[in-house]
Amino acid sequence: MLRELFANPVGLLVRRWNWKSALLSSLFRAAVFFFANLAAGWRAAVAAMSVELLYRGVSAGFFGALTHAFRSARPAWLATTTALVLLPLASHSFEFAVHLARGTPKLITSIISSVIFTVVSTLFNLYAMRRGVLIVGAEGRSLTADFVALPRIIGGFIALAPVALWRLLKPEVTPPARTIRY
Repeated sequence: MLRELFANPVGLLVRRWNWKSALLSSLFRAAVFFFANLAAGWRAAVAAMSVELLYRGVSAGFFGALTHAFRSARPAWLATTTALVLLPLASHSFEFAVHLARGTPKLITSIISSVIFTVVSTLFNLYAMRRGVLIVGAEGRSLTADFVALPRIIGGFIALAPVALWRLLKPEVTPPARTIRY
């Protein structure tokens, strides 16, 4: 997957720009920055929200395209781990620079909140995209169809950790030994 990214970044990031990720991420993250900066006053909160809305409106489409590419990379655990390191590192480096240049007052609080959101949203987006939801292009469906599927996807995502823990802790049942009669 990374080889493809370096060999054809335009094809991977520009042609597959994920408008669904751009729309949803910019709305959610704008709210994160608004509330993180509200203690500095409503003008500071609106300014931080506006900067994030614009930044994410452009960048989240590229990061959504990367997530889309990672959804089919194998082994899945390595793709997930790489996405959890690569995407936040790139995304938040740029985000920090943009907000530092803009003078966002609660920058550290904002970035920490955004990083936490990125970890959860990257895991969720990989989960959803591996199930055909929130992807664009020939494989994608309408945003309305994705929204219809989201309750099921969210439920499955939330159930992942408890189910994995249950499977891990579940006592292993061994079948009774067979008696051989002669």
